[in-house]
Amino acid sequence: MIKQLLLNISTAAVGSGPKESLLGGIFAIVVTTITAALGGWDVALQALLFAMAFDYVTGLLAAIKDKRVDSDAMLWGGVRKIVVLGVIALTVKFDVLFGYQEPVLRTIAFYFYLGREGLSIVENLGKLNILVPQAIKDRLNQLKGDGDKDASQVGK
Repeated sequence: MIKQLLLNISTAAVGSGPKESLLGGIFAIVVTTITAALGGWDVALQALLFAMAFDYVTGLLAAIKDKRVDSDAMLWGGVRKIVVLGVIALTVKFDVLFGYQEPVLRTIAFYFYLGREGLSIVENLGKLNILVPQAIKDRLNQLKGDGDKDASQVGK
């Protein structure tokens, strides 16, 4: 029984064969490298990735509801999100270049992009007729730093 348990654990950890182990190892290296380039797996990165995924899903649902699904728009929406992650990686390098002990530029970029993703989510929820409290709209508008856009109009 213990032998079977150890076999199950090792199979889950390294895969059932050399091909699966190789793919798992490559995946681990790629994900670790990307995470390091983005400044580490912290709450800010998790929040941004969650917001990006939620924005993508709510945008797709809104397009389905409005019968305006456009694969080209979906592709470029995904490309835009990848470019945003590239900007985050660049800010990590700039923080190092400028000798900051803390992730100053990375944090600014996170707030900016979280605000933009949040506003987009609020717009998508509005298209889906899901109400969002005004206080959330106001805070997202502050994160984005866009004084030109009236948060009360977002999602209407």
